[in-house]
Amino acid sequence: MSSNGDPLAHLDDVALFDHHCHGVVTNDLDREEFEALISESSRPATVGTTRFDSQVGFQIRAKCAPVLDLEPFATPEAYLERRRELGADEVNTRFLRAANIRTLGIETGHAADTINTVDDMARLTGGTAHEIVRLERLAEQVAEAAHDSGATAAALLERIEAELDARLAHAVGVKSIAAYRIGLDFDAARPTQAEAVAAAGRMLQASAPLRLDDPVMIRHLIWLAIDRACVLQFHIGYGDDDVDLDRCNPLLLTKLLRASADTGARFALLHCYPFHREAGYLADVFPHVYFDVGLAVNYTGARSAAIVAESIELAPFGKILFSSDAFGAAELYYLGTELFRAGLAETLRRFHEVDGWPVDECRRVARMIGYDNAARLYGVDDREAGR
Repeated sequence: MSSNGDPLAHLDDVALFDHHCHGVVTNDLDREEFEALISESSRPATVGTTRFDSQVGFQIRAKCAPVLDLEPFATPEAYLERRRELGADEVNTRFLRAANIRTLGIETGHAADTINTVDDMARLTGGTAHEIVRLERLAEQVAEAAHDSGATAAALLERIEAELDARLAHAVGVKSIAAYRIGLDFDAARPTQAEAVAAAGRMLQASAPLRLDDPVMIRHLIWLAIDRACVLQFHIGYGDDDVDLDRCNPLLLTKLLRASADTGARFALLHCYPFHREAGYLADVFPHVYFDVGLAVNYTGARSAAIVAESIELAPFGKILFSSDAFGAAELYYLGTELFRAGLAETLRRFHEVDGWPVDECRRVARMIGYDNAARLYGVDDREAGR
């Protein structure tokens, strides 16, 4: 039951499995650096404007300021000064402990040299952290290492496959950023061996650092993961300005989902906004499809309860997941959990008060979405490990 005795007040006692997130930065941040972390744009705010004047900026001032001993809606200047006074480690610890996340799936393929490790995140949160392997980055790293070794294209394919197997001995899933690199309107068919060898040859000829955007190689990686019957996370919808949003609708994956339905592989569609209703449809019709509205929750802020409610319209409750997609700024972990709990509580309270859903059934749905579904999907349940 929630801390104030109301079982549907805020669901702060419901365990959370943040199945897709990243590490946080360990250095103190100036204003420009901090504002860059609270936007999906790769460019600074327009002259005369600030990222604080946004839904996520207002939520930071309203909800995060008290965690740093400030009054709600402290000015951006006061907020950033207090952040510097406390130091990055104290700020990270406060927000990550306050987020109250039991289990984390840490995707390690993005800007790994600027953020902390999987083990660091477990220490900071007091929870348990598991790795999610980014397929494209794995292939890039193997190819970069093979450049000076005289490896053949066929040997590169073997090394990629071996590295994937080695990583999956410990990781709980993989992720593809096909949406960023080639769009989701790619050919769903498995590449032939000859096509894969040719793609590997092109990787060996490319100069480092590599940025894998070869459709054949990305399809090959996806099918390697499908063959291993693991969980495949796919970026869907809203993201930074490197993505073509019109090519990120999850319905574009329909043929791939049909082709993989009986393989044992499972798909976790990430973020999904503004295509979260389409993702809910796919989760309904395909047994191996799950989804979340992770990234959208922070960036829609005061409107995030509507997004959470819309995600529960069509999809079976056993197919909906929680993620924050937090990266860099620890505030995004805290806001992701606070806004998600509040939005889910508001939605379930309406179902209880207007539609007569029993309180215990509302709380059971909350437990499913918050933790149970991800625990079943990934085969990981850390609730018995204690905090």
